[in-house]
Amino acid sequence: MTVSTAILDRDGVVNHDSEAFIKSPSEWQPIPGSLEAIARLKHAGLRVVVASNQSGLGRGLFDYDDLFAIHDKMTRQLSELGVALDGIFFCPHTADDACACRKPRPGLVEDILRRWNLKPLDCVMIGDSATDIEAARAAGVTGFGVRTGKPIDPSDPRWRDTRIFDDLSSTVDHLLAARSRA
Repeated sequence: MTVSTAILDRDGVVNHDSEAFIKSPSEWQPIPGSLEAIARLKHAGLRVVVASNQSGLGRGLFDYDDLFAIHDKMTRQLSELGVALDGIFFCPHTADDACACRKPRPGLVEDILRRWNLKPLDCVMIGDSATDIEAARAAGVTGFGVRTGKPIDPSDPRWRDTRIFDDLSSTVDHLLAARSRA
């Protein structure tokens, strides 16, 4: 596997998710080992990008200042580990908006591919929901699932042929091992 870029969903992959949405920096809490996993990807030379649906914006549950403060907290904690994300992409729309960027549509992933002139085979996407995997597939990118977010039902046909790991850290273990064998 010669992957150069890891695209990560945020809520449920990097940080604990909430049915009530993550609306403030105090609510944003990293999943144990997730920030260290991002650091391992960066130290291995991979580009790491977050791609996240943030419909709380469209619902009026928080505003852009709140979202940017959450992202600032995440990036500060990563900087304490000596790394930085290469980008943070988000969709502010609700499902009713029928936009191209809200996962499961591939708009966010396709934007990432365009911005770095990447081929789908250059990337993997790691998500906690079927919509993440569907967006990855629609863009031609391999998707991996994690069990740290939304409940994954292995009998759901949308997960067919998708590797599912316990968390981001174990997914990164797999990616880096596959990369070293390539």
